[in-house]
Amino acid sequence: MIIMESTRYTKAFERLKTIMDILRRDCPWDREQTFESLRYLSIEEVFELSEAVLSLDESDPATAVSLEKELGDISLHVMFYSKIAEERGMFDIADVLHAICDKLVARHPHISLPLRDGSMSEVSAQQAPPKWEQVKMKEGRKSVMEGVPDALPSMVKAVRLQEKAAGAGLDFADSAYQDMQDAYSDYVDNRDEGRFGDLLFAMVRWGAAQGINADTALCRANSRFKAAFGELERRLGEQGRSVADVPRDELGKVWKAVKQQIDKGNCEK
Repeated sequence: MIIMESTRYTKAFERLKTIMDILRRDCPWDREQTFESLRYLSIEEVFELSEAVLSLDESDPATAVSLEKELGDISLHVMFYSKIAEERGMFDIADVLHAICDKLVARHPHISLPLRDGSMSEVSAQQAPPKWEQVKMKEGRKSVMEGVPDALPSMVKAVRLQEKAAGAGLDFADSAYQDMQDAYSDYVDNRDEGRFGDLLFAMVRWGAAQGINADTALCRANSRFKAAFGELERRLGEQGRSVADVPRDELGKVWKAVKQQIDKGNCEK
């Protein structure tokens, strides 16, 4: 069974690599792509993957198909970058895959894993699971925070900075709620951008203490708001009106009813 599955995976991988080789040779668009031209497209694909993950409903096969498609797009980009690098004599897809395998082996010294030569890594009977941030520091990083890209969206970055700090030992989960209250009081007293930023950052930490990823929560809140606003426009459109045409008091009542409908629908899923 293992051999059959391995053959299935190998055939799929080789098919993708063969297609990329042919496209780089015969397709004008694919042939002219560079690392730089693919970069912004890759960013778009990652966000599309994020949306597919947040929309995943295991009782709805269509959402699984959507996730499969987006994972395929990401796989294509990995192969695309690797092909360009191979053409430039830098590395190829095999080097990319071995590199991540080597990293996983190094970061899991407590588990026996396959090495490049096909043998298995040795594990001491007394070997305990490592602290991840300490392992990463041994790889040459000067700071734990080096693993958080500056270009990350602000909310994602706040989540990752706090996860990194907690992984290094700076974890104040027990005081997260009090810290959020203090940040709110500071903002009420001063009402400036800096204090508001501190409040948002403290809310991210408090959410993490409750097991909530602030970025995921905000993404889903954005989706609910977008759906509710679309329903508001639909209802008013049936009356021949737009949002701008409705008096504020009436609009508030319609909006409240729409929100209740959207929230109820999400709770029933």
